[in-house]
Amino acid sequence: MGILRQNRFDGLGFMQKLFETIKEKVVSGTRITDAEALGLFESHDLLAIGELAAEANRRKNGDKVYFNVNRHINYTNLCVNRCKFCAFSKEADEPGGYTLQLEQIAEKAREAVSAGATEIHTVGGLHPDLSFDFYLAMLRTIKQVEPKLHIKAFTAVEIDYFSQLSGLSIAEVIDALKKAGLGSLPGGGAEILGQQVRDKICPEKISGQRWLEVTEMVHAAGLRSNATMLFGHLEDYVDRVEHLRLLRDLQDKTGGFQTFIPLAFQPDNTRVPGARGVGGVDALKTLAISRLYLDNFQHIKAYWVMLGLKIAQTALCFGVNDLDGTVVEEKIGHDAGADSPQAMGKEQIVELIRKAGRVAVERDTLYNELRAF
Repeated sequence: MGILRQNRFDGLGFMQKLFETIKEKVVSGTRITDAEALGLFESHDLLAIGELAAEANRRKNGDKVYFNVNRHINYTNLCVNRCKFCAFSKEADEPGGYTLQLEQIAEKAREAVSAGATEIHTVGGLHPDLSFDFYLAMLRTIKQVEPKLHIKAFTAVEIDYFSQLSGLSIAEVIDALKKAGLGSLPGGGAEILGQQVRDKICPEKISGQRWLEVTEMVHAAGLRSNATMLFGHLEDYVDRVEHLRLLRDLQDKTGGFQTFIPLAFQPDNTRVPGARGVGGVDALKTLAISRLYLDNFQHIKAYWVMLGLKIAQTALCFGVNDLDGTVVEEKIGHDAGADSPQAMGKEQIVELIRKAGRVAVERDTLYNELRAF
């Protein structure tokens, strides 16, 4: 990456050759390089990048766009890590701090079942006082409500924290969570994996290398996960490419990632001096380049909660084939200023996808197709 930092891509001739080369690679199924990915980030030709990504996606997924009926449960916002980019976390004595009781979690799970949800998505802060037993009890509580609910829960950061809490190894923690009902991981906590940026935005959090190590152990235990990238704060294009490279390398090794989700940074109520936020062009470019670079990921998701509905819909022409789901009561992005709805009905998602000229497919968490619209 040091070499990439010294090179900037300009000149019409270079860009024309770059796009020709990448088009040939899309057609032949050949992997693009780090330098080529950086060249795309440096390019101002958004429509050409989008066209390449759309073709790459068509070759992988046809016209299908996936979504699921899910419910978010953010069980606590109390956290021993006070990451500068996070507007969600609170200290124990701070106004607005909360921790849900098991019965409250059960009630939210019952509401999800009534709404036809197949998935509960749950993450929270690193609570200073809860024991590991609480998290196991939470999983069991949700499963008692409806055994068929898939629980997508916890990040590699939380898994590492549980190991510290319990004195168990990472492998033992994962095994205990699986037995209590954990089905997969959402892939958060990656932020930017490069340590230079990580030291600026979340120095309290586990290192990017540790995130990769824990995720590899999750995959080794037979659990699938997603992968995320928080972009639009202090990182530059080289940091994004490095992040993508580390994910692609791990996917080559484990095959355990299902979906890549670029998360657009929301600057409101956060504490990152100089953070810029994400515009629509940058969001679409990042999604498209992710599709082109991550050839070993089947799915690229536009997380409408952080992107907004219009950008998420437009992203379906930029290599995206997943829109997440109905969500319901998402707190983390909204606390940071996301102005999207807190939920979206299944009918609304289907209409959004069909108006983009795509086929809407309801899926479960593991991408088993349930019905097409």
